[in-house]
Amino acid sequence: MEFVLSELSEQVVTARAAKRPLMIRGGGTRLFYGEPLPPDDALSWLDLSVYQGVVGYEPAELVLTARAGTPLAEIEAVLAEHGQMLAFEPPRFGAAGTLGGCISTGLSGPRRMAAGPLADFVLGARVLGTDGNVLRFGGEVMKNVAGYDLSRLMAGSLGILGALVEISIKVLPRPRCEATRVLALDEAAALAHCLRWRAQPLPVSATAWLPDDGAGAGRLLVRLSGNESAVRQAQSVLGGEALADDQAEAFWLGLRDQTHAFFQQRPLWRLSLPPNTPALGLGPSLHEWGGARRWLGGPQDAAALRARVQAMGGSACLYHRGGVSRDVTTFHPLSAGVLQIHRRLKQEFDPATVFNPRRLAPEL
Repeated sequence: MEFVLSELSEQVVTARAAKRPLMIRGGGTRLFYGEPLPPDDALSWLDLSVYQGVVGYEPAELVLTARAGTPLAEIEAVLAEHGQMLAFEPPRFGAAGTLGGCISTGLSGPRRMAAGPLADFVLGARVLGTDGNVLRFGGEVMKNVAGYDLSRLMAGSLGILGALVEISIKVLPRPRCEATRVLALDEAAALAHCLRWRAQPLPVSATAWLPDDGAGAGRLLVRLSGNESAVRQAQSVLGGEALADDQAEAFWLGLRDQTHAFFQQRPLWRLSLPPNTPALGLGPSLHEWGGARRWLGGPQDAAALRARVQAMGGSACLYHRGGVSRDVTTFHPLSAGVLQIHRRLKQEFDPATVFNPRRLAPEL
């Protein structure tokens, strides 16, 4: 594999000398995410799918290290043998999805509300820089306090700072017991319930509210995870009806991997909001994370939507473009101060603008 890494390094050096940008890809399952790609004939790819394999795994230490091109399915199979998991439940978008793509997009799934975001689980990284050298950030232990935590900076950076070639991540044991309850609630009532439960010691690991065909009606699904006694007690507090284990597993997998029918709508907006934000009344929506993550399908006035969401303390991402003009940015526009920080980071890590230009923001 060191020969493969040497070839990747040579490709980067050649591209920098020719002043030709490189677009990073692994399995290609997440290329929809980010600002639109240039036309195919203007693209040069740095293919990291060839650089794969688990290089270190210490189940007792809850740490796994793998190359960026390693399929997520392979990593999760290794973890499952030891009763462990990726706690942030990243969407996989098919069998070709890789660890590098998972980290660079920074996407977390249903369990994020309980476990925390993907960035919290990145312990260390090796990154291929524009000079062809491999930089190492962080380490392979859960308590690493040496220097700045630059490895987590790579989470969600969409590759604009460098090409991830190896990542060390913290993993967690799988829950001993899980159960899902279903409550028939309208949107406002579902949000109120979720907000109230946040103040109680309940082992809620995921929530999802979906609209029914009827006006205003809907279903709130709540997943409980933990030891058997805690899950049993929480079910009596939540009420509702139990969902059969096989149906629950299929539902949460569909939500995690975004294969549920709701995610097929185009355009599709992803809203991040404070959990106490009331219903927006902008059409059918799907809620996750106790109301902090909301999906909104169908055409919207982008400027009006973003202004309203920002006034509520949130942001709006055009997750799936679906024919929306390229003039509308994918991500919520950055403030002047935050944009300046991003520009300085880009200049420090990639002064020649080799890696994924304009994928995170048009200004970068």
